[in-house]
Amino acid sequence: MNVVVLVKQVPEIALIKVDEAANKVELPLGPGVINPLDEYAVEEGLRIKEKNGGKCIVMTVGTERAESALRGCLALGVDDAYLLSDDLFNDSDQQGLAKVLAAGLKKLDSFDLVLAGKQAVDSDASQVPAAVAGVLGLPQVMFVKKFEAVEDAQATVFRSTEDGYDVVDVKLPAVVSVVKEINEPRLPSLKGKMAAKKKAITTWTAADLGLDGSDTGANSKTATIGVAPPPPRQKGELIEGETPEDIADKLFQKLRDNQVI
Repeated sequence: MNVVVLVKQVPEIALIKVDEAANKVELPLGPGVINPLDEYAVEEGLRIKEKNGGKCIVMTVGTERAESALRGCLALGVDDAYLLSDDLFNDSDQQGLAKVLAAGLKKLDSFDLVLAGKQAVDSDASQVPAAVAGVLGLPQVMFVKKFEAVEDAQATVFRSTEDGYDVVDVKLPAVVSVVKEINEPRLPSLKGKMAAKKKAITTWTAADLGLDGSDTGANSKTATIGVAPPPPRQKGELIEGETPEDIADKLFQKLRDNQVI
């Protein structure tokens, strides 16, 4: 069972600034961190490998700065890491990233399952996993909270919904995105960190992947019309009263007046 986990290196969210005048987002200069939701996908990939055998591989699109995120995955026990890096990929939209990742997956010898976090915390688009499945023509299940069973040709998963969850049987190979309820990510060991420093990372360029940049980078189909920070949160209201019962009555009346209850 060969599992490929798609990960993304994201900036530290607290350090991101929005320049409305220049209509752009200013990212911090640091190396960034692995997308937190992708950590759950890596953990699930490792668990599936440990139970079924095979390999757990990570793949990302980015510059050489993304190597830190890949080495963090290698320190956890991931077998191999692939960096898809080329100037033609810079500033790709979600559909462009999906095409690059799909080309990288096609270049691998084989895989049985593709995992990813449900979304990246910098864009919150939640498009790439499904788009990768679309490019490859593979079945997809998004927002999975549990793997009930994984076999050679099929997996049974619990997909989160607004009303609870669906039980889905999906044929493999398939693309699955996961939510954080699926597991508790492990921490790297000192031995794992030392081994990760020596591990080779395979880098593929656009030429290696047979891409000409026609749908990636500056040629992406999505255009940014405007950039603005989120509006400030409205100030809360403090309800006061002489007794807890009095406060509860006032709260109840306010909720009722606003048709909350």
